[in-house]
Amino acid sequence: MSGMSSTRNPAGTVAPSARTVAQGALTLTSDGAAWLASAQRHSAQRHSTPAVRNDRPTTPAVLPCGSAFDVVNAPAIFGRRMLDRLWGEGPGSGPVAAYRGRMLLFATPGTAQRLPALLEWEEWGSDGGAGRCRAIPPLLCHGRGDAVTIPPASTTPAPAPLSTPARWLVAPDTGSPWLPGPEVLLWAAVRAARAARISIFPPQDQGAKVYDVSRRR
Repeated sequence: MSGMSSTRNPAGTVAPSARTVAQGALTLTSDGAAWLASAQRHSAQRHSTPAVRNDRPTTPAVLPCGSAFDVVNAPAIFGRRMLDRLWGEGPGSGPVAAYRGRMLLFATPGTAQRLPALLEWEEWGSDGGAGRCRAIPPLLCHGRGDAVTIPPASTTPAPAPLSTPARWLVAPDTGSPWLPGPEVLLWAAVRAARAARISIFPPQDQGAKVYDVSRRR
């Protein structure tokens, strides 16, 4: 079956150029906040899932997946390795958030269903089985019917005393941000797994790294 190779560089999937965002895309813009809110408006879950709240801008919000985006939820260290591959060797990433020791990579709708199938096809399934699949930890894929906690919807950085367990690593900066699909995330996961065999321990300053969205290919 063609188009499923885990070794192919996904550079053919090109992210559109984006304007440079202050602080390396750590700060949510008003356009980005509107895009997040669109997930609430267009979801069948809007009657049960709280929307992005403008009256509590420093409080994390919960949004449904499956309409505007899906989310791939990875352990923090492995997620950081995936992010490094996406920005260092691939087309860049969509919005990315950190929450309670996990990395939330926003992806195209449908990714939550497709990515696990691709991982299994390539024998890199993240189910803890035998063989090389052990190199990829369990990836939680959130799609239609699921909801995720996102960082505060404020468009200005919160003061240190108001910091929350949810923060943006790459914040939405436009009303229609580019999102990676399942093939791109498969490629990043496989590259990250291979890199983990070479370097077991991450550098100590991982939390300080920023990603400049103007470098998307």
